[in-house]
Amino acid sequence: MKYEKSNKEIITKIFSELSNGNDEPLLDAMSEDMQWNWMGSGQWSKSFVGKKEVLNDLWKNVRTTIKQPYKVLVHRIIADGENVVVEMTGQNETTTDQEYKNNYCWICRLKDGKIFEINVYMDTELVTKAFSK
Repeated sequence: MKYEKSNKEIITKIFSELSNGNDEPLLDAMSEDMQWNWMGSGQWSKSFVGKKEVLNDLWKNVRTTIKQPYKVLVHRIIADGENVVVEMTGQNETTTDQEYKNNYCWICRLKDGKIFEINVYMDTELVTKAFSK
């Protein structure tokens, strides 16, 4: 009988890698039709629909605004069915040498081992300052 990883195990592995600056497991786990929502009311609060848009419009900006490797410090991971919640703090600097230590709460929804939705709650004012060059 084949062992299927739980949603919590999948997300825990992804964030273990992100903590070490490796974003590839996160990108690989995204379903093609995923939606990534930056919650809030700032100029960067928006939805990115489809993996292609997430990579081209969102993650491209992350990679060019935040010094690589992008790192996080995970405080807790809580799972309930298809939902996995991750509370964390970014441990980063911008490419203009500004400290960027945002606090996050990500709610990840998985189906068949793939992420199909992420709702991100964070300090949107800090995002606007960092991402508006």
